[in-house]
Order: sequence, then C-alpha cells, then structure tokens
Amino acid sequence: MSDADVPSDGSTTENATEGHGGDFAVAVAQTHGVQTLFTLSGAHVFPMYDGAVRADPPMRILDVRHEATAVFAAEATGKLTRVPGLAVLTAGPGVTNGVSAIAQARFSGSPLVVIGGRAPTTRWGMGSLQELDHPPLVAPITKLAATVATVDAIPAMVDSAFTMAAAPHRGPVFLDVPMDQLFSRATLTAPAAPRRLRLEPDPDALSGIAELLRAARHPVLVLGKDVWADGAEVAALRFVEETGIPVVTNGMGRGIVPRGHPQFSGKAPGARAQVVHLTDSPDLVARHVTLEGSAAGDLSLVLDGLLSAVQAMTTRPDWTHWIETLRTEVAAAAARDTVCMASDADPIHPARVYGELLPRLADDSVVIGDGGDFVSFAGKYVEPARPGGWLDPGPYGCLGAGLGAAIAARIARPSSQVVVLLGDGAAGMSLMDVDTLVRHDLPVVLVLGNNSGWGLEKHPMRFLYGYDVAAELAPGTAYDGVVRALGGAGETVSDPSRIGEALDRAFDSGVPYLVNMLTDPETAYPRSTTGV
Repeated sequence: MSDADVPSDGSTTENATEGHGGDFAVAVAQTHGVQTLFTLSGAHVFPMYDGAVRADPPMRILDVRHEATAVFAAEATGKLTRVPGLAVLTAGPGVTNGVSAIAQARFSGSPLVVIGGRAPTTRWGMGSLQELDHPPLVAPITKLAATVATVDAIPAMVDSAFTMAAAPHRGPVFLDVPMDQLFSRATLTAPAAPRRLRLEPDPDALSGIAELLRAARHPVLVLGKDVWADGAEVAALRFVEETGIPVVTNGMGRGIVPRGHPQFSGKAPGARAQVVHLTDSPDLVARHVTLEGSAAGDLSLVLDGLLSAVQAMTTRPDWTHWIETLRTEVAAAAARDTVCMASDADPIHPARVYGELLPRLADDSVVIGDGGDFVSFAGKYVEPARPGGWLDPGPYGCLGAGLGAAIAARIARPSSQVVVLLGDGAAGMSLMDVDTLVRHDLPVVLVLGNNSGWGLEKHPMRFLYGYDVAAELAPGTAYDGVVRALGGAGETVSDPSRIGEALDRAFDSGVPYLVNMLTDPETAYPRSTTGV
C-alpha cells in the first residue's frame, strides 16, 4: 500500500500504546465502529482474538463452522449497520474458503474488511503450513488487496482498509498479515476516528435532470441498495412524497417506500425509456446504457438537491393520471397474487407459504433470502414495511449466504424478527451453522421450501432440452431433523392448512427453528425467459 492510501490529515491519538499486532488491528477497527469479529478459529490469527478479548470494551468474537459463513455474516453486518463488517480468516484454506463471500460483497457494494493470516515472513518460501500468497487471488474482487509487511504498518493500513471499504462506492478490502508480524510487539500510535466526507453533486446536472422530469409523462423512480447504504432513505422518501413520482424498489432499497404506500408501483413497467442515473460515486455512472442525465455524490444531497430544483420550477409536473394507471395495475396484480397465496393445492404451492407468512411479519422484521425458485416467490410477494429489512445475495447470486446473514441480523437487530427463506439446495450449503446460532443463543426462524431439487435449473433445462439432469435432490428430506440434531427445533409440514400454526410455533419458540415445507416440485416460479 502506498502513502496515498494512508489518511493524509495527520490526525492521531495523543499517546502511543504498547501491544502486539492484533491489539492494534482491533483498536483501529473499534474506532471505525466495529463491535463484532466473525471468524473460524486458526492459529495464524490468534493475536486478533487476544486483542478482541483484551480490548476496552472487549470486541465480541463470533465463531462459525465454515469460513464462508464468517464472511457472509460480516458482509451482512456491513449491509445492515452501514459500518464495515470484519471477518478474520486463518491462512491458506481459511482465506480461500471465504472467496465466494468476498465476491458477493464486491458485487453488492457491501462495506467489508477481511483480515487474513499469512505464513511468517521469516519462513516464507520454505513450505510452511498454509503458505499462500493471497492478495493476487482476491485482488479482482476487492477494492484493495495487500500484505501488511511489518507490525509497525498495521494501524495505518487497517485504518485505510476500513476507510476505503466504507467510502463510495463501498466494497470489500482484504489485508493479510504475516504470522510473525501479527504476534510481534511494538509501541505505536493508532489513527484517530474517521470523518465522513460528503461529495457535493453538480447543481447544473441536477437542474438538467429536473427539466427532464418536468417534461416526463410516465416517470418511474427506481430506488436500489445504494440509497440505503448511503443513508439516504429519509431524503428518498421525502423526494417521492414531495414530487408525487411513482417508485419501485429493489435489493436493500426495499422498504424505503413501504408496502401499501400510494406511490409504490411494484414492478417497473416494461417499456423503452430515457434513463437518468443517480449514484454515490462518479466511477459508478452507468456506461452500459445511453443516459439522458446523471449526477453523482452523497445521495441525500443528490435527492434533496434534485427536489429543490423541481420545486424551483414555475411549472411543476403533474403525474396524477399516470399514478392512477399504475395503481390500477398494482391492484390487479395483487388480486391475482391473492389467488395463488391462498391455494389449497397438495403438494403445497410455494405461494401459499408466503400467504401465511406475510400476516405474521412484524414491521421491523428482517427477511433474508437464500435460494433459487422458492426465494424468487419471496421477491414477488414480500415487501418490507421499513428500510433495511431485506437481505438477498444480490447480483452475484451466491447460495449459502443465509445462515451468515441470519447471524448478523440477530446481532444487529436483537429485538426484531429474523426470518431466513431457504431453498433446499441452499440449505445444504450452510445448515451446519445452525450450530453457531445455538451456541451463541441467536434464535431465528428458518422457512425452507423443500421441492426436492434445484428448481431454478430444473425447469429451464426441461424447457430447453425436454429433460433435466443433475437437478434432483432426495424427496422429502427431513432438514428439520438436522436442526434438531444441532440443538434447535423444527417440524415438517406437508398440509397447506397446517402452515400457519407451524409458523406460529417457530416465532414463539425462542430457538433456531426450521419449518420444512414440502412444496410442489412441479410448480415453478413464472418467468418470461429461461435466463440463458
């Protein structure tokens, strides 16, 4: 890392302190707001644990059963709290086991710092245990990947890692530290707490976009994950309500305009349109489409500035007729959905699960999607009442993230419902971490759509070839039995009339509880394409 990567204001704490490398790494993480260290035990990173135990206040150590879960939990923490999550992985396979989760953070723009162990410098090249040069492997999926060469460099480089992870556009940063340097002791000065810099948008760009809005007859505002990540949810709702513009949401933008809001329009209408892109970083202005306008900066400043530009116009846009048209379409779609969600079909129609779940979700619930076809139904039917209440793998589409996200959500939102929607395929990738939920007393509700196969692949393959292979799982597997064996609770449901009472038992249980719903393997989520 060059000097340019180190904060340039020269601000430091008043007094130097003595400690080992782990002490300094933990202390810097705490100045950035980190409260939990996610990990799977490994000797290369013991000083990180010691630093967490002896910190004032101590940092919570949450140990899991697979390194991917540790990174998924840290990534979800970054999404939920908007403070970079911290995962600490031992060298070699510890780091490589976390690669898919790091990639998810990159594709999702999640603030994340991963600190890896590394074989000692003094034995490098001698084939010591788990010796691997990690940064070249993770460089393509991180904002920065570097080795901290000496204990003296730990405070500044860890500070820079957290600063970079949290800066627009957010994403993962990876550092590894040679074992001998992490164990080494020194007397060092830690950097001061960071300050957030807010990028002002170009007022001329905002004025131009306001003119486009004034002339627009059928505008739609799409609110995505970066609105939540940038802390702009209040400004976004203000813009929607003051302008009267219809809105759709996706990802962690869900809930910013809550379900039932008169301007919430569900899915965006399919039509050719002029596109305007508002983003938190100039580097992220879209290049894959022709833009009629764009603005970059702190998204609260962007949205408030655009609102002011619209309000300053002598002629304000009036989209009343357009809003009424969309409301009619939304109402018709809701009526169609109600039929599926009340289905008495046997085997269970996946939509019936959501028909029973939705009335039981509290306004502050956190719903986590981890699966293919079953979670596609969730994307259609589940609409949060508040922002920050929906987590999914994002555009990377990585299965197995659900248990890590559940761990993070239960810690970040201790009084909220936490519900994980699992496909049976995804469950096979992470269900062992129910053990983590049990050991750390983290009760969550796990709702599993068990269609005995990889539905997201099975049905498109049949459409393309007339048959499917490598898409079947054992029918009726008792995944609830796995959860009970790990110390949780659960049950299997095959009768649609019993879904509601099973969910009630799950919410009332106070333990990790899995409801294993045996859904119809022949009922696929309706898609207009195969995705190929």
